[in-house]
Amino acid sequence: MVSSLAFAANPGHTITTTPETARVTVRFKGEVVADSTRALRLQEASYPAVLYIPRDDLKLEHFIDASHQTKCPFKGTARYWTLTGKSGQAVNAVWGYDNPFDQVAQIDRHVAFYPDQVEIVVG
Repeated sequence: MVSSLAFAANPGHTITTTPETARVTVRFKGEVVADSTRALRLQEASYPAVLYIPRDDLKLEHFIDASHQTKCPFKGTARYWTLTGKSGQAVNAVWGYDNPFDQVAQIDRHVAFYPDQVEIVVG
């Protein structure tokens, strides 16, 4: 299912979500921290696409809840996690929306990763 929307206050800012058909594996310093066949690809305006992984597909032992939050005018309030593994930590490397705005409800209970902190393999 493809979901696409433009915002009335900013019609040039569109967000499109589509299911990622390939398997997505995320590694942190060589350790698998997420493995999913149910990821969503979110394309927001002209930014690079971001893959959102269902929280059920995470290896939770690698995630530490962080106190950091940010607000996005198009998606809502994001919370963050620090990744941890045998070779170290990456502070605030993962974010997700517990209660995203209705327009992007598909990403509820999903997380995204900063690509400079992890290796993301699609396919």
